[in-house]
Amino acid sequence: MDILIVGGGAAGLAAAVEAARFGRVTVLEKGPRVGRKLAVTGNGRCNLTNLDLSPAHYHGEDRDFVLPALTRFGVEDTLRFFRELGLVTVSESSGRVYPHSDQAGSVVDVLRFAAGRVSDVRCDTAVTAVRCADDSFEVATTAGTLFCQKLIVAAGGEASPRFGGGGDGYRLLRALGHTCTPRTPSLVPLKTDNALTRPLKGVRADAAVALFDGGREVCRSAGEVQFTEYGLSGPAIFEVSREAARVSVGVIRLDLLRETALSEVEAMLLARRNSGLTVENLLTGILHNKLGRTLVGSLGYKPDRPVSSLTDGDLGRVARSVKRVELPVTGTLGMESAQVTAGGARTAEFDPWTLESRLVPGLFACGEVLDVDGDCGGYNLQWAWSSGRLAGQLGARS
Repeated sequence: MDILIVGGGAAGLAAAVEAARFGRVTVLEKGPRVGRKLAVTGNGRCNLTNLDLSPAHYHGEDRDFVLPALTRFGVEDTLRFFRELGLVTVSESSGRVYPHSDQAGSVVDVLRFAAGRVSDVRCDTAVTAVRCADDSFEVATTAGTLFCQKLIVAAGGEASPRFGGGGDGYRLLRALGHTCTPRTPSLVPLKTDNALTRPLKGVRADAAVALFDGGREVCRSAGEVQFTEYGLSGPAIFEVSREAARVSVGVIRLDLLRETALSEVEAMLLARRNSGLTVENLLTGILHNKLGRTLVGSLGYKPDRPVSSLTDGDLGRVARSVKRVELPVTGTLGMESAQVTAGGARTAEFDPWTLESRLVPGLFACGEVLDVDGDCGGYNLQWAWSSGRLAGQLGARS
């Protein structure tokens, strides 16, 4: 049986390795090499899965759509799969799993070598059109026309166009009668009012993060936040960015001492009244020095003013500013800077147990091209491995 896979990313390579057990496989990658996006994921470290795996970490029109794939090819099976390919992994206390080498290139290489051994991988080969022809598919490419009995679309989403994203998979699926949900960037930095963030460029802080839309809390997260010249970045911001891209009047609220009650912060500051400090050093030892000085300065207090001159009300105001930094959201950095696409091919049009199209027999889809996106922490790559292998296995065997 001839199986053709469109896309040489994470899902496509996993599908190729699995499908090759049952048939003759060809992988078509439009770029000069496979795994380009995978090679830069996780800041080059590649968080390839998470030990805390559940549908609660996934989003889309039907969150439970991921269940069959994640059950059939879960975390332990994924770790065994990569171990058999020669990859040594390590897990962190957070549940995140990385290659022991701490290099995403190691993940790309073991997949590339494995796929190259068992399938025909063709780079610089873009698919320009596809149509059904009796019981097979006619696939037009920049290198000629191919025919196959099974077609697996693993072309990714629109995120990170520098590394292959572009939405080609949506176009191909639409040509075969499928529809797509609206797409927005996810796991992406946010643009905010930057009067506070610009001078803090590069500063990182641990914070609780809440996103509001017109005064209504939409979602929350916690963890590392990075201040930038345009707004906010970091894992905790990525967690709320999916919803931030969709709100109309968005505001980000940061709690910079999330483990400490407001009353405790007030008590700490009151205890510093007779410390001999000036206002610019009021938050020294509590926050990053630059962050503390910028925050107090944003309240209008002169940096050389003695702390002893501040009233209880002044100190309470500073304490509240630590617990409640509010920044209007003006947008995201877009698909160019996003790690993943929210939205995609409608999952209702695919069988979750096989990932075969309900509209076109012999057509399968996997990975980011589907309307499935995960939280930050290895969940999107786990979906790529699980869905890719499910589509590869059942596409080849059906």
